[in-house]
Amino acid sequence: MGKVRTRFAPSPTGRMHVGNLRTALYAYLVAKHENGDFLLRIEDTDQERYVEGAVEIIYRTMQETGLIHDEGPDKDGGCGPYVQSERQEKGIYLEYAKKLIEKGEAYYCFCTKERLASLSSKVGDGSDKEIVQYDKHCLSLSKEEIEANLAAGIPYVIRQNNPTEGTTTFSDIIYGDITVDNSELDDMILIKSDGYPTYNFANVVDDHLMGITHVVRGNEYLSSSPKYNRLYEAFGWQVPEYIHCPLITDETHKKLSKRSGHSSFEDLLEQGFLREAIVNFVALLGWSPEDDREIFSLDELVKVFDYKRINKAPAVFDMVKLKWMNGEYMKAMDFDKFYEMALPYIKEVIKKDMDTRRIAEMVKTRIEIFPDIAGHIDFLQEMPEYSIDMYTHKKMKTNPENSLQLLKEVLPVLEAQEDYSNDALFERLTAFGKEHEYKTGFVMWPIRTAVSGKQMTPGGATELMELLGKEETIVRIKAAIEKLS
Repeated sequence: MGKVRTRFAPSPTGRMHVGNLRTALYAYLVAKHENGDFLLRIEDTDQERYVEGAVEIIYRTMQETGLIHDEGPDKDGGCGPYVQSERQEKGIYLEYAKKLIEKGEAYYCFCTKERLASLSSKVGDGSDKEIVQYDKHCLSLSKEEIEANLAAGIPYVIRQNNPTEGTTTFSDIIYGDITVDNSELDDMILIKSDGYPTYNFANVVDDHLMGITHVVRGNEYLSSSPKYNRLYEAFGWQVPEYIHCPLITDETHKKLSKRSGHSSFEDLLEQGFLREAIVNFVALLGWSPEDDREIFSLDELVKVFDYKRINKAPAVFDMVKLKWMNGEYMKAMDFDKFYEMALPYIKEVIKKDMDTRRIAEMVKTRIEIFPDIAGHIDFLQEMPEYSIDMYTHKKMKTNPENSLQLLKEVLPVLEAQEDYSNDALFERLTAFGKEHEYKTGFVMWPIRTAVSGKQMTPGGATELMELLGKEETIVRIKAAIEKLS
């Protein structure tokens, strides 16, 4: 086999589902690991499902995730057009379907909807599902009958002529050899009555003409693969390597649906996840490296990705793990970039004049996603309601009574203090503690509680006082004294 060539062939039907993103990522990694080519092809032959603006979403998602294609609608590599409807206009699919008719591997079918409906039978599993197994009725039409029907403009489809006896075996890298009885292979439609190809036919023709060596897709296509193989063999073409990826489920082990609220790349961006973290997380949905490592950049994934390590078992979309991973990316992020992304979330909460850079520094290592910021800093904008039980801290040996005493003692010190920088405040309060033979924690806990009203804050007492400023700090300490009195 020559150069490895893979493709991502999405349908423009809306936002990019996590499963589609994983297919694109694995196809990209398979190609790039071998210094091969990664192609983008738009499969828009299903006109009913086409969504306006969806092609732009595909381009934007590929750009943002770093999955840059070598060939595609905007980068002709000599195998174009890379949009199925444009290929349809050139008559490519009908031309190849007619070649199969000449070989006896396909045939015209003029059956009406009514006749097809009469062929339906119940699936024998107790459910109400029905299947239509076509009975090859039109295969026996004579050449003259076919020509007369075509001349009369009778609507038709072109069907694959599958054998009814024997077996077909196809090989998949992940699932191994799969053998099916040919009696189970329906004569699937290749060209629909509107002249458009079915997905099943178009992707085989396009993959061959574009020189695709490895086909990466979801395992829902496993059952169709024997029919694809028969098409390759009918044409006398080389069958590509198949890599079917496992199902992605939610935490309840149900298939990850579009209604789950975090099933698309754009959903996750809107929920405050970083694109690098999303790509890293998606890479591990069904694939694992040789060691236990979990954090990878895209370049590192290209180096270590071995598609033979993809699992068969369904992959669980674990939101807790994604949040943890995102938090790791945030900790490692360049501060200026973090600040730029965090600022809108800070400004949503903080309406008064405050040092937003300092706030960003304080929350950077404490959050997992950007919307977490609000819960960490809301007290800076407005003092929350809180219980006086929060003044009790066993380790610091504080309680509401001695906290009231301490706040009364420290108030004049804070009123006299001019320099409200963190360092100056810390120095002054440490000295105050020594004068009264108080431990530092005994001094700081009641102050921090008084100025924040929170059990957990992104900074210590003096950092919060610096942010709040002298005037607001004094107001809050006095309010705490009143609350405790």
